[in-house]
Amino acid sequence: MSTAEQSLPPLTPDEETLLRELGRVMIVLPRAIDADMMREQRLPLSEYTTLMHLSEAPHRLMRMSELAAVGNVSLSGMTRIVTRLEKQGLIERVRCDEDARGWNAVLTDAGLARLEQAWPAHLASARRHVFDHVEGTDLTQLIHALRRFAT
Repeated sequence: MSTAEQSLPPLTPDEETLLRELGRVMIVLPRAIDADMMREQRLPLSEYTTLMHLSEAPHRLMRMSELAAVGNVSLSGMTRIVTRLEKQGLIERVRCDEDARGWNAVLTDAGLARLEQAWPAHLASARRHVFDHVEGTDLTQLIHALRRFAT
């Protein structure tokens, strides 16, 4: 430990509590939404968010590595997700025009329809697990703080 690190004051009780609660939220929230999505739609959160990201991309197409990055999963993890969705006809994989070694994932019409079908369940879950608990909070300030954590 450096001298500068040794001279840091300990966390206050509130800082310690915040740090622990953030860690808990990072684990509990995705699990809770995933459980809701599985119960209501038989669609894991990882597959829902993959469909969502593709629906927002130009031409509903993203390079696999880019899709993995926005989904916060490894490339191999995204490959497994896309393979499952491809077997259901919700996504197709096509070679990249600019790089014959690379692959793009493309959201099919069936994939977009599946996303639209699942959206109300995701919305209800997000409201129940997140937004019902932050009523009266300045969401703009919260968004800015969370973005600073991630950068």
